[in-house]
Amino acid sequence: DWQRIRDMVSKLNADGLIIHVNPLQEWLQPEGDRFKEAPIDVIKRAIDALDMPVIVKEVGQGMGPKSLEALLDLPLAAVEFAASGGTNFATIELFRADPLRQAMLEPVSHVGHTAEEMVNMVNSIADSGNPVVENLIISGGVKDFLDSYYLRNRSKIHAISGHASAFLKHALEGYDPLCQYIEIQREGMMMASSFLTVRNPV
Repeated sequence: DWQRIRDMVSKLNADGLIIHVNPLQEWLQPEGDRFKEAPIDVIKRAIDALDMPVIVKEVGQGMGPKSLEALLDLPLAAVEFAASGGTNFATIELFRADPLRQAMLEPVSHVGHTAEEMVNMVNSIADSGNPVVENLIISGGVKDFLDSYYLRNRSKIHAISGHASAFLKHALEGYDPLCQYIEIQREGMMMASSFLTVRNPV
């Protein structure tokens, strides 16, 4: 019901909607859903039905080249990687399963693409065409300002980055440690911008 979504976004005074694409997480979740139609079709309908910015993200596996190519051709506000290497929600759901199911399905929970692999895929897509999406959010396995600087500068599409787990770790220690961490990350980014040049791959 698209109207319910519009009402929810309005009540929250949100700027738009982020759609999480999580087929593997749902499959491994004991009470999870099985997707009956391709997520790309639902995303297209959401864009048509909702007069608001829409971002699409994964939840810990990242996306392959065909998925990225399809998403980058849509009028999305951004695509977020949520790549392999960060928090893996498929693995988290598998922890809730019985031991035999965990043992048998554990290998598939590690299938995915890293943030660097996805930057390379996006660059290849950008080289071969003119993607509609103009903004990326590089996340998943991004550990610090140096990773952020490297990946953002490698991307041929404008990108910001996020590394949530490190922020959460310092937030759990308290407000002051979090502020100190943020300030050091900000300083590190300024230092990298002043002294480092990212090489293009050979």
